[in-house]
Amino acid sequence: MAPQIAWIGLGNMGRGMAKNLAAKAPLSSPVLIYNRTLSRTKSFASQNPNTKVASSVHEAVSASDIIFTCVGDDAAITEIIDTAITASAGNLTNKLFVDLSTVHPNTTVSISDKITGAGGRFVASPVFGAPAMAEAGQVICVLAGPADAVAQVKPYTTGVIAKSFIDFSGHPVAKASQLKVLGNTFVLGMVESIAEGLVVAEKSGLGTDALHQFFEAVFPGPYVAYSARMRSGDYHKRPEPLFAVDLARKDARHAMDMAGRVGARMKGVELADGCMAKAKEHMGERGDVAGIYGAVRQEAGMEFEN
Repeated sequence: MAPQIAWIGLGNMGRGMAKNLAAKAPLSSPVLIYNRTLSRTKSFASQNPNTKVASSVHEAVSASDIIFTCVGDDAAITEIIDTAITASAGNLTNKLFVDLSTVHPNTTVSISDKITGAGGRFVASPVFGAPAMAEAGQVICVLAGPADAVAQVKPYTTGVIAKSFIDFSGHPVAKASQLKVLGNTFVLGMVESIAEGLVVAEKSGLGTDALHQFFEAVFPGPYVAYSARMRSGDYHKRPEPLFAVDLARKDARHAMDMAGRVGARMKGVELADGCMAKAKEHMGERGDVAGIYGAVRQEAGMEFEN
């Protein structure tokens, strides 16, 4: 019989992956779904077959064999794990936790230690990809932890929530989070470069059409997508961010801390973080990482909104 699965967290990334898990995974019973906002949980369950609402973390964990978590930050995942342990009277025997959140490597180690100390098992599985990729089942999982536990998780990755995975079976769980945090710095650097290029192209008379054509020819994929978002004004028009500035700055802080701990600096990340701070100041809760473009425009004497 297939194990009982629970999914905790329905943010932009979590919704798509939970949907694919329920639709494509081998299941013997509906996936238990929990989100801090109960109305979001009920709405999701009503739209996705093979799912069932769990009213609390304890309900989701106590009834399940494998618990997937995907939340926004370190405080949220720590609270969930602490709640699960307390509600279970410190006994998580036969429970396998799989965390897909992007958090500091030290946080990954901390929650892993708590889970294993309570008799459970843990696999770190942060994912690379945007919300649209999560919806399409095209993210890439980074798996780290005990080899037998990782082997249990793999059937839920390729062809279910993901297109592939990077395998660190048998390696410390921190390795997955280290790669994820550093990987996200390349996204920040890309967005900063695109923003600067578009501003110079516009002000120099080259025009942003020409630069966008260059992206299409040489850097298809994320470069084209972010360029389109910036040129269309999507970065300031969206009612909700695709990649919230607060989450992106959390990733930046983690990366800069990782660098500082080994005597290095990530100056490009520092630059992007400064622009994201200005985007947050201008846009508030609607601030998106693509708003770096607006900040770069302001530095060049232009309006934030194009």
